[in-house]
Amino acid sequence: MDYGRIFSNAVQQLHEERRYRIFTELERHLGAFPKATNHSRDGAPDVTVWCSNDYLCMGQHPVVTDAMKEAVDRMGAGAGGTRNISGTHHAIVGLEKELADLHGTESALVLTSGFVANEAAISTIARFLPGCVIFSDELNHASMIAGIRHSGAEKKIFRHNDVDHLRELLQETDPDLPKLIIFESVYSMDGDIAPLAKFCDLAEEFGAMTYLDEVHAVGMYGPTGAGVAERDQVMDRIDVIQGTLAKAFGVIGGYIAASSDLVDTVRSYAPGFIFTTALPPGIAAAALASIRHLRTSNVEREKQQERAAELKARLAAVGLPVMPSNTHIVPVLVGDPALCKQATDMLLDDYGIYIQPINYPTVPRGTERLRITPGPGHDNRMMDHLVDSLLKVWDRLELDLVPAANAAE
Repeated sequence: MDYGRIFSNAVQQLHEERRYRIFTELERHLGAFPKATNHSRDGAPDVTVWCSNDYLCMGQHPVVTDAMKEAVDRMGAGAGGTRNISGTHHAIVGLEKELADLHGTESALVLTSGFVANEAAISTIARFLPGCVIFSDELNHASMIAGIRHSGAEKKIFRHNDVDHLRELLQETDPDLPKLIIFESVYSMDGDIAPLAKFCDLAEEFGAMTYLDEVHAVGMYGPTGAGVAERDQVMDRIDVIQGTLAKAFGVIGGYIAASSDLVDTVRSYAPGFIFTTALPPGIAAAALASIRHLRTSNVEREKQQERAAELKARLAAVGLPVMPSNTHIVPVLVGDPALCKQATDMLLDDYGIYIQPINYPTVPRGTERLRITPGPGHDNRMMDHLVDSLLKVWDRLELDLVPAANAAE
């Protein structure tokens, strides 16, 4: 058997489908983000990053970087191993207490990433519910799908944010079986928000547990940055809240917040937690500092929302096809994978703008797009340059503009 050819063909298939990704090597400039140096290709050596998930630029905030440096100076670089074997360092315990307090839960558990948190928690929770049926939004993240698959539970997929369809599926399910409804708050490719209160109503009516992924919302929404559930005043109605430390909080790691018994079950049984080295003290200290800052400061959230609204208005005004979004996500429709890749290459090489193409399977075929995430550091001059550059690329690729009045409808 020609093993090498198997993998060569797999890569070739991506090339043929125009889905092969080449990573761009960037060096972010501390204190000057969204500016970065491009080390990976010819063209503009300095670029402006327009697609970072460090939504509030907290990864560059002195409160966060100082906390990380102080923790490393005091405790060293690594965690030393898994928490079961090497012990639980002081910084991560403080972080978990802060997360539980942020979400108003009894307990929280920090894992190495949001993906690991979802896979570990969903698979473990469902495994302890005999005969569990999982109801999952059709656009849920790959990590949630992995958790469902590894749980071995029956799954029923409801149409995206469709309350009536979810009700139909719940009604046709044996009322005596345990049920778990899993959904996100902010869906990061379209920038829409789930009807959390209505999902909670259904969960109470049909005796189901609720599992909410807030990774694109924690730090961003609510009076203290606890997410859309806080904003919509339904945090106490959610059984499990899952979040990340790697987006608005600007560091890395994932977590769940729930009752003490549920968290302890995941801690004690989930292989993704048990057999993985803990986050280092510096990471935990930086995340803790970021959370504490955003619990009392709305400056970053307000500035980010203002920047997103301003960019949407500018794109719509010139007929660029900005897709509907009532969040901080600004998607611009291209509709073709090859043209989407060409557009981002042109933006990077000719205009010093870094935006990644979003193609299948992340989004459905025919909806390929640019996903733009303006932040507090993007000033009006940068926006002028972005909009002007996009218009030039649209013209060069002969992409269609839309009537300004219809651009964001």
